[in-house]
Amino acid sequence: MDISVIWNDYYPQLKRFVSSRINNRADVEDIVQQVFIKINDHIDDLKDEQKLSSWIYQIARNSMVDYFRKEKWNDELPDQLQTTDEYDEPDLAQEVISCFESVIQQLPEKYKVALELSMFKGMSQKELSEQLGISYSGAKSRVQRGREMLKELLTGCCHIESDRYGNIIDFHIKWRYPSCTTNEQEG
Repeated sequence: MDISVIWNDYYPQLKRFVSSRINNRADVEDIVQQVFIKINDHIDDLKDEQKLSSWIYQIARNSMVDYFRKEKWNDELPDQLQTTDEYDEPDLAQEVISCFESVIQQLPEKYKVALELSMFKGMSQKELSEQLGISYSGAKSRVQRGREMLKELLTGCCHIESDRYGNIIDFHIKWRYPSCTTNEQEG
């Protein structure tokens, strides 16, 4: 696994993750650098590439714990770092789904229904055509057009970035629809 690819895929989100817990920018940079040094030194120890993201966040969490211990902040770690041995990385997919579910409501009814039935209920396009009483090609077109409209809305209001494996590595809202229920918004 190429460390430069990992750097490109994870550096921005890792820096945000660390800076959300540590205020000093120089310390944030130091910690992120230490994390990448540890990744480089131990990348061959990673057995399952699917766990790369969790592994990186665990290294980052441990590095922050070391930082707080070294700084001896009140002899106790901040509550957000006192967790179990495993760190649950931010669930960006859940944030995207939450935004997705609210943005889909902005579509015209016929496209919204077609997408909800095909994407959320798992209906095939053939089943969709029967359910809606339209031709198979009409159902395909409706789903395709609905997806295009949804993509347009999402890319207009949200920044979604994925790595080469399709995992979401960065997500934030550029501006929100009134019904968007996620907690983040770019300032």
